[in-house]
Amino acid sequence: MASEIPLSQMPAASARASWLERDRSAVIAAVVLAAIAIPCILAPLAAPYDPIAQPAILELQNKAPSLSHPLGTDGFSRDVLSRLMYGGRLSLSVAIVATLVSITLGTAYGAAAGYARGIGASVLDRVLDALLSIPRVLLLIAVFATWPGIPLAGFVVILGLTGWYGVARLVRGQVLALKAQDFVASARALGASRSRIFIRHILPNVVTPVVVAATLGIGHVIVLEAGLSWLGIGLRPPTPSWGNMIQDGSDQIRAHWWISLFPGLAIVMTVMAFNVLGDALLRALSRGRSVVT
Repeated sequence: MASEIPLSQMPAASARASWLERDRSAVIAAVVLAAIAIPCILAPLAAPYDPIAQPAILELQNKAPSLSHPLGTDGFSRDVLSRLMYGGRLSLSVAIVATLVSITLGTAYGAAAGYARGIGASVLDRVLDALLSIPRVLLLIAVFATWPGIPLAGFVVILGLTGWYGVARLVRGQVLALKAQDFVASARALGASRSRIFIRHILPNVVTPVVVAATLGIGHVIVLEAGLSWLGIGLRPPTPSWGNMIQDGSDQIRAHWWISLFPGLAIVMTVMAFNVLGDALLRALSRGRSVVT
């Protein structure tokens, strides 16, 4: 029955797209993100050199940007541009996969905590409060410091497993608010089961904050990975990532500024682009939400 499905409908794709076209900041952010991500994705084809090759350890060591090496070379004679592209490929992949893990776990746990009743709801809430009280960075430092040589898959999984608490709290709050809405009471009065109300009426309305949180979360994980790699407990050399590239040149930033500058700029521009896109997406989805009664 039509009256039984008062879902918040997403706006038509064409209308949302036209609104985003008028949001110049979102367009600029998308262009910047594409300009960074596409070369990174195509790094095996587009990179001019092997990112870990050391062709002439003395002759090419710490060379300033030139025609043959547009972004210069580092202390091991490795091409900075090639390492920047491969490092971006890895940093973006780690951020996206870890964020997907966090969003999946956070959405599932938050929805369960918000929709549960009685003792079950209290237990889930207290567990979430306890997890939120643990500083994520300190936890990651402790884990990685005690697990030297962690493989890439383990690194990504741990980032994902420690990043879902905030999403769970967000989803829990959304579910609690939606449970008090009139359309849920109407569906319950019409005889809809708890599972049907949850799947058909509550979960679809949680999509907007989850999508925005995912967009912003990618930028956060990029910065987190860079910080851990800079500390030497993240992705280990010679595998390039933006974080360990900054660490490679941190002790000689005055004399050989290009080693750390370009990966640092890449991080700043990428995170800013994701944040701007997240804000634009929130405005677009919020503007297009409407309840059908």
